[in-house]
Amino acid sequence: MTDQPRVLIFDTTLRDGEQSPGATMTHAEKLEIAALLDEMGVDIIEAGFPIASEGDFAAVSEIAKNSVNSVICGLARANFKDIDRAWEAVKHAARPRIHTFIGTSPLHRDITQLSQDAMAEKIHATVTHARNLCDNVQWSPMDAIRTEHDYLKKVVEIAIKAGATTINIPDTVGYTTPRESARIIEMLVNDVPGADEIIFATHCHNDLGMATANSLAAVEAGARQIECTINGLGERAGNTALEEVVMALKVRNDVMPFATGIDTTKIMKASRLVANVSGFPVQYNKAVVGKNAFAHESGIHQDGMLKNAETFEIMRPADIGLTETNLVMGKHSGRAALRQKLKDLGYELADNQLADVFVRFKALADRKKEVYDEDLVALMRDTVAGEELDRIQVKFLRVICGTEAPQSADLILTIDGTDRQVTAQGDGPVDAAFNAVKALVPHNARLQLYQVHAVTEGTDAQATVSVRMEEDGRIVTGQSADTDTVVASCKAYVGALNRLLVKRDSGRPVSYKDVG
Repeated sequence: MTDQPRVLIFDTTLRDGEQSPGATMTHAEKLEIAALLDEMGVDIIEAGFPIASEGDFAAVSEIAKNSVNSVICGLARANFKDIDRAWEAVKHAARPRIHTFIGTSPLHRDITQLSQDAMAEKIHATVTHARNLCDNVQWSPMDAIRTEHDYLKKVVEIAIKAGATTINIPDTVGYTTPRESARIIEMLVNDVPGADEIIFATHCHNDLGMATANSLAAVEAGARQIECTINGLGERAGNTALEEVVMALKVRNDVMPFATGIDTTKIMKASRLVANVSGFPVQYNKAVVGKNAFAHESGIHQDGMLKNAETFEIMRPADIGLTETNLVMGKHSGRAALRQKLKDLGYELADNQLADVFVRFKALADRKKEVYDEDLVALMRDTVAGEELDRIQVKFLRVICGTEAPQSADLILTIDGTDRQVTAQGDGPVDAAFNAVKALVPHNARLQLYQVHAVTEGTDAQATVSVRMEEDGRIVTGQSADTDTVVASCKAYVGALNRLLVKRDSGRPVSYKDVG
C-alpha cells in the first residue's frame, strides 16, 4: 500500500491494439490475453468494440463474464445502437464500463457534418443514455488535441453534466508534445466545472515517438488514467506502451511520485504473449521488453556490469519477470525440468499441454544441440495459438533447390481434416512452397511482407518467419519458427491464411470513422 496518488492503467490492446493492420486475434487468444491482464493488475481492460462484429461482441461478453479484478470496458460510437450493444456485452462483468466517443475537432465535425451546437446536443444525449444503463461511463472527444480549446472545454463540461465519470483526452494522431499535453490537462482541470468530480485520462499515439512522454506529462498535470497497450501495439506507429509508463513511474518514482497496481513481474510474459498472438515481433532495442534491453556488449559496459549491475542497468531483469540466466536445455532434459523452465519464462501448463510441448521440445532438441530460452518461447507459439487457427495445417513438406532450376516443393496440407497433396515450382524453395499452398488453398491475397530472423545464434538456430498478407482490405499476419527456414516460411504463410479465413467468417468490421 502507498499514500502516493494512484494512476489507473487502462489497457486497450484488445481494441486499439487489434486495429493494427494484420493484428487480428482469435476468440481464444483474446480470452487468454484478457486473463493475463486481469491477473497482472490492469485496472480497466477495453475488451473490444462490440458492434464491430459478432466475434467482437462474443469476445467482450465472455471476457466480462470471466473477469475477476479489472473493470471491463466496451467501445461505442455516439449513437444509441452502439451504446446498447456495448452494454449488452459488458453488463455481465462485476465492474462494467461503457466508453463512448465522437470526433470533436473541425476535421471530424466536417466529416460528420455536425455544427458545434448539434454535436453538443448529441454528446449530451448519448452520454446520458450510456449513464442510464451503466454507472461507469467514459467519454472521449476524438482528436481532442486539435479541437478548439473553448469548444473542448464546453463539450467536456456537457459530458460531465450528462454523467460521464471518466473523461479521456485522446491524441488520436500522435500530434501533441509533452508540454502541450500537460497544458491541455491543466486547462481542463482548472477551467471546467465539475472537473474535480471525475477522472481525466490520457490516450496518446506514437506517430512522433512521444506517446510515453506525452502520457507522463499529462499525469503530472492531473490526469489519473493512462490508456496504453502491451508492446505499444496499435494503429500506425502504435500507442503508449504499458510497460514503458509503468516502469517509468516505478524507476523514477523520485520525480514522478505516483503508484500503479501493476504486478511488473508479469510484464515480460504479457509482452511475449501479445507478440506471439499478434504476429508483431518486438524490436530488439524496444524499451523495457526488447531483446537487447538488458544486453551489454561493449567492454566498458561489461566491465561495469561485472563490478556493479547498477552501473548500466536502471532496473533489474527480475523486475519485469525476465529470468536472470539463460539456462540451456537439451535432449536429455526431462518433463520436470521443462515444466520449471517454462514456468520461469511465464508459462503455466496443464498436463496435457505439457505433454504436447514436450514432444515438440524433444523433436527440436534432436535437431539442435542446445535449446535456449528464446527457442522455448518460439516453441510455445504453437501451443498458445487458438484452435480457430487449425483449419489448415502443414503435414508434409519437401523441397528441391540448388543451382539447377527449377526449384520445386512437394506439399501435403490437412484442410478441414482432409489431406490434400500437390507439387509446385517456383523461383527458389520458399516461392515454390508458397505456390504449392496457393494451389491447394486458392486466394487473391497479396504478400506484403516476408521477414526472417534467427531466434538464437549458430547455423542450427531456429528461424522465425513473419508473413503479412492483404486481401480486399483485410490484412493478416502469420508467424512460425523452425530450424528449417523453408518449413517455418510455409507454416507462417499457412498461419496467415488461417487468420484470413477467420476474418472472412467474421465479416468486415464497421468503420470507426462512421460516427453518425
